[in-house]
Amino acid sequence: MSTPDTREPDGRWHYRRSLASRVTMLTTIAVGVTVAFMACGVYVTVRMQLQAAVDNQLIERARSASTGLCDTPVPSAYLGAADSWIVCFTDSVAVTDRLPEFDLSGGPELKVIKGDAQQSVRTIDSTDGKSEWRVVAVNRGEGETMLIAQSLDTQESVLRRLGIVMFLFGTAGVIAAGMAGWAVAQGGLRPVRRLTSAVEEIARTEDLRPIPVEGDDEIARLATAFNQMLAALEASRERQRQLVADASHELRTPLTSLRTNIELLSQVDSADDALPPGAREELLVDVRAQIEELTNLIGDLVELARDEPLTHIVEPVDLADLVDRAAARVRRRALDVTIDVQCDPWFVVGESSTLERAVTNLLDNAAKWSPAGGTVTVRLTDGTLTVDDEGPGIAEEDLPHIFDRFYRSQESRAMPGSGLGLAIVRQVAERHAGSIEAGAAPSGGARLVMRLPGAALPPPVGAP
Repeated sequence: MSTPDTREPDGRWHYRRSLASRVTMLTTIAVGVTVAFMACGVYVTVRMQLQAAVDNQLIERARSASTGLCDTPVPSAYLGAADSWIVCFTDSVAVTDRLPEFDLSGGPELKVIKGDAQQSVRTIDSTDGKSEWRVVAVNRGEGETMLIAQSLDTQESVLRRLGIVMFLFGTAGVIAAGMAGWAVAQGGLRPVRRLTSAVEEIARTEDLRPIPVEGDDEIARLATAFNQMLAALEASRERQRQLVADASHELRTPLTSLRTNIELLSQVDSADDALPPGAREELLVDVRAQIEELTNLIGDLVELARDEPLTHIVEPVDLADLVDRAAARVRRRALDVTIDVQCDPWFVVGESSTLERAVTNLLDNAAKWSPAGGTVTVRLTDGTLTVDDEGPGIAEEDLPHIFDRFYRSQESRAMPGSGLGLAIVRQVAERHAGSIEAGAAPSGGARLVMRLPGAALPPPVGAP
């Protein structure tokens, strides 16, 4: 039976560990590797320095030793004193009657004794294999060669003690580094834990109040970015709440009127007295008008509910042709208003239906405010669509709000409409990376200007 794979989907098992443990582990490994390299460097350096000091001392002793050693035999006790041996050779023959207990045959010392080399230095093992010796041979001329052998037991003992001390201190250093890494990780991640607790509290309570920001480090930047996200989320929720409140208010009036008319028709149909001639038809016309108004209002609400950016490019749109079609539609509804249209070629990549609805809303708004016999002037030049009417214009206090949802000025409250048309225009313009602004027309009426990015020539076939 196979064992199930418990690794992470990406195979990186260490992601299952906490961030604090990973920081501690990495700190410990880094310090351990550093201590190991330093210990090796110190050990090798000390060993080389001790070896060089022994070599220099032995060479100096060989050069400065008394020549009397080569004239008379040296007592055995002197030869083995202080773990060292001194042997003098003349004419390739050892004068002393005792040699160290190691084999020199075939070594570089023979070349020195024969005069083929000035000096030699090497390390050899004793014949019993229990110790190492540093052997120096120096040719002093006149057939004399001084050979000194020094035991390395003292040096090796020092190096062993040094290794033990470094190991103990290195181990203590790694442990201390691990503890320090854990403390640093705990302290450094404390702001992260506070931020996590705050985010969890927000998710639990849905309270979008900003998180307190301390300092100016990366955690503070993360908290600031999260606060910005909270502000955007709060603004979106407030827009949704306002939309629901305004929609319920706007829907209540036509629904109430529609219900009243229907109840009146029902009561009249069941009563003995009939309605005066034409009254029933007026009620039905009123009902149809209210249903149409309600349908338009619901369509506007659905359009405004699409509060997302443009994500799919539908097709290249001939904006000039679209303006002509919208003008023809408005002319059929506003028979007493002249709509003067002049458009230069301009192509926009986007959604044809939403663009046409936005242009139609602009023209409808201008036709609604223009007096009977008035003229609505429409111009399209270099992607800028300008719509002027001959109405009373826009009051200064209304200018900042005319593109808000359900906003209606005092003068417009007695006129048909829901206050959503220009809000839809702004949303469509922004979704197509454009803009909309309002001002005063030269004729004294209102001027609405919508700008859309595009080109005077259509894009090549197959271009994105």
